[in-house]
Amino acid sequence: MKLRKMTSAGMMDCKNALVEADGDFNKAAEIIREKGKLVAAKRADRETSEGAVKARVQGSKGILVCLGCETDFVSRNADFQALADAVADVAIANLPADTEALLACTLPDGTTVEKAIEVQTGKSGEKTVIAYYAKVEAPFVASYIHTLNGKLGALVGFNKEVPAELGKGVVMQVASMNPVAISPEDCSQEVIDSELKIAIEKTKEELVRKAVNAALEKAGINPAHVDSEDHIASNTAKGWLTEAQADQAREIIKTVGEQKAASLPEQMIQNIANGRLQKFFKEQTLVEQEYQMGDGKISVKAAIAAADKEAKVVAFKRFSLND
Repeated sequence: MKLRKMTSAGMMDCKNALVEADGDFNKAAEIIREKGKLVAAKRADRETSEGAVKARVQGSKGILVCLGCETDFVSRNADFQALADAVADVAIANLPADTEALLACTLPDGTTVEKAIEVQTGKSGEKTVIAYYAKVEAPFVASYIHTLNGKLGALVGFNKEVPAELGKGVVMQVASMNPVAISPEDCSQEVIDSELKIAIEKTKEELVRKAVNAALEKAGINPAHVDSEDHIASNTAKGWLTEAQADQAREIIKTVGEQKAASLPEQMIQNIANGRLQKFFKEQTLVEQEYQMGDGKISVKAAIAAADKEAKVVAFKRFSLND
């Protein structure tokens, strides 16, 4: 029982460790920790898709951390949850720079976070890791943890204190809508280039498809019956298309498609693609999104301005085990 209190390991693990250590408690505790290392090494390639997400806020600083494991059964264990809370507490107290620094932090019992995770791994027999860690420092920080399963959390930093209800609403917006950036201006060039490329390709495909479908309809062929080679073969077998119609459809798709693709108006494509990019910004950047927690269809930016015209979101962090 003494060793169990020292390590939180199972009764049989404690008994076996004491036998191996000839009754030396400190040596037995080290054996249990080493067992955790061994289990971790054996399960290093396992996925940690379950766990517990925790948030802490103290004044102008906030942290979001996830202690990850392999199964929901282990994540709901009281010892696992207690360790996740202890890691969150030490993270907000020390505000480490990154995960590596968090692992080196010392818990109240004198062990490091890394050692405590090794012990937890040995106890559960599952890979246990810091799956996520982030911090936000701002004049006002709001946090949210989805209480239903504790596997989704978010932090939002504001440039000044805002009403608690607004802070809660915006941080819940981040959790539920998963924005890619605070505003269009904050989107990375990589994201913008990627979305613009997708928009251009989608626009080209739609213009070509529109021309092909018009040619098919003119020839008396239903475009829905020939939108793929599999459909052409299937609908020919069903008698919905004759062999001649199938061959004609293939020829139209090839020739009209190539002709249209070679003559697409560049400026029109750019205009349509830019419109799609603006739609992406509206749907995927926080302040442009429709505010989900208020009455009426207004943006998050408008909701914040209605409460305080000088208030702005300066940072946010979000993590979900379900994404």
